[in-house]
Amino acid sequence: MFFAACAFAVIALSGWSAFAPDPLIRTLDPAEGGAPIATSQETALPARAGDARADRAGTMRRAGGLSGAHIEEVLTSDGTTVTKYSPRSRDGGGPALISGVPTRGQDPRMAAIPNEDLLEDTPEGRLPIAGPDGLRPMDQYARAWSGARGTRIGLVVGGLGLSQTGTQRAIRELPPEVTLAFAAAGNSLQRWMQEARRDGHEILLQIPMEPFDYPDSDPGPHALIVSRGAEKNLAELHRSMGQITNYTGIMNYLGGRFLSDADALEPVMRDLGRRGLLFLDDGTAAQSLSGTLAGAFDVPHGFADAVLDAELRHDAILRKLDQLERIARRNGAAIGVASAFDESVAAIAKWMEEAGGRGIEFVGVSALVNDPQQN
Repeated sequence: MFFAACAFAVIALSGWSAFAPDPLIRTLDPAEGGAPIATSQETALPARAGDARADRAGTMRRAGGLSGAHIEEVLTSDGTTVTKYSPRSRDGGGPALISGVPTRGQDPRMAAIPNEDLLEDTPEGRLPIAGPDGLRPMDQYARAWSGARGTRIGLVVGGLGLSQTGTQRAIRELPPEVTLAFAAAGNSLQRWMQEARRDGHEILLQIPMEPFDYPDSDPGPHALIVSRGAEKNLAELHRSMGQITNYTGIMNYLGGRFLSDADALEPVMRDLGRRGLLFLDDGTAAQSLSGTLAGAFDVPHGFADAVLDAELRHDAILRKLDQLERIARRNGAAIGVASAFDESVAAIAKWMEEAGGRGIEFVGVSALVNDPQQN
């Protein structure tokens, strides 16, 4: 008799639960086309920085820059926060990742696909921009690393896109820990970007800039030139930016004179800060003001510690790599840059295979820049 009474009580309780109002269930307002609204037992959370909009009842709907999702948060009567994730309507097809918490790096399965929330349409093309929740392209497209303290080295190989065979060889033979820099004047950049990202590489965009001996030394078409003024230089910068997606930042190609002129460089750094991109200085311009101006506009910034292939010989490049390792062990980290010559690619690939057994962690360059948001 006792067990029968217990069974009846359980059934009755289940029936009551099925039909009783639930404080976690939101009703639908026909006037709003079925949009969720808070019931009398719910209190909508106040707006926070980065929220896209609030509906009439106060339920927050946030557009996550990383996830591409609507995020709705409701505070119930017992103080519990209920979060609901739902896909946001998107233009075009393709997969989408739903994630509530922005994280550094991108799902490898999606690495070749740009985050639509981090692009803006302009007359110069689709340009990178910080997302509505503050997510930066630098964070979205960064190569993940261990986060452990130890000796870290970032290797950057540039000039990709200028030679089809050279680009193919660099992507095929260099380990995924190497950051690849694509020349803005290159060909089929979006195609090569996708291949490099699928293979795990972090990527940069190389922007041609005026050297001291210009025009005897010509950085190529669409270069940033001091005498052209801010408006023209920004238009050229944006034209180059629109050639490719999924990069964490830019680095200079030549540019000694441009980088040493504060009036010319300031609008560029201001633009990079607004867009959430890093700037890597290749370290060849002794008078460069990039570090000073990057700090003024919250631009993540780094200097290369060594140009690895100034002497284009296999043995000379290996010696430079050994020198870079000594710098890294002394300072904790170091950045080396090279071009995608056959000799450079072969030497770097060989040296990395050996150096990996000496306790060095190879990381994307974004892990080594000075980031004002992390300081």
